[in-house]
Amino acid sequence: MTTPSTPVFVLGEALMDCIAQPDGRLLPLMGGSPFNLARAAALRGASVAYLNPLSRDLFGQGMAQQLQRDGVTLPGGTSAKPTALAVVQIDQGQPSYGFYREGIADRDYTVDGILALLRESPKPGIFHTGSLLLIPPEHHKVLAILQAARAMGWTISVDINLRPQVAGELGPYVAALKEVIALTDWLKASDEDLQTMGFADVRPAESARLVQALRAGVSQSALNRVALTFGGEGAHLDIAGQGHSLPVPPTQVVDTVGAGDTFWGNTLADWALQPEGAADRVATTLAQAMKAAALNCARQGCQPPRWAEVQAA
Repeated sequence: MTTPSTPVFVLGEALMDCIAQPDGRLLPLMGGSPFNLARAAALRGASVAYLNPLSRDLFGQGMAQQLQRDGVTLPGGTSAKPTALAVVQIDQGQPSYGFYREGIADRDYTVDGILALLRESPKPGIFHTGSLLLIPPEHHKVLAILQAARAMGWTISVDINLRPQVAGELGPYVAALKEVIALTDWLKASDEDLQTMGFADVRPAESARLVQALRAGVSQSALNRVALTFGGEGAHLDIAGQGHSLPVPPTQVVDTVGAGDTFWGNTLADWALQPEGAADRVATTLAQAMKAAALNCARQGCQPPRWAEVQAA
């Protein structure tokens, strides 16, 4: 009998990336880091639930249909509030964002409502969050959820995905982030995240030191799995001190929207599908996640690959 995979529950933003075109038009594409990650993990084969409400507007309906096509369940229901928007400028393949996130659907949730969904799961699994929900004062709701989820036996995954242009004051933002990391088991951070947090010498060659510094900075945390991404310079994955680094696979880059989400979604799915022996296959897990991210980069917007496409790459 096949053992059911560990469930992956995702909390975070779902928004429309309105990508600026050379002629001034805006091309709407579905996005939001946790939304992208939920799709990527489900396409890899994990059992994934997206917890935030989705808007009843046309954008929200389309996002719900996309998640369901990819195999994601939607226990969070719907909201009468509109879908959030992000205006995205692409410069030499790298995106920059402007966000419109007041009075929107994916923030229309309560702590008690999310905890009720966690209790309905047949067993504790992986609870993932991050990105825009870590911005003060929203992070207070997230902290309450994480504390309760840990007490229920859930493993906490966080993708930092810092957005300082949205947060305003950087000091309180970084302080909030450290509170979240103190409750985190599995963490993903990009080189830009680390630089914004004040880490020095953020290079792939310094990956082991950076992992140690992250753990030392939040010594009360059970931070046992850490992924660091360095854009076009590669990535590093560490499991309980067993670390491995790889360069980026060759690919024809269209843009990098959702690359980190695809990478971490595939990593989480690997661990959800094979909970045992993760440290023994750290190099394989990293290579497969990077292949998935490279395939995504060959497409416009975030379009995570299916597992069969990764295997064929």
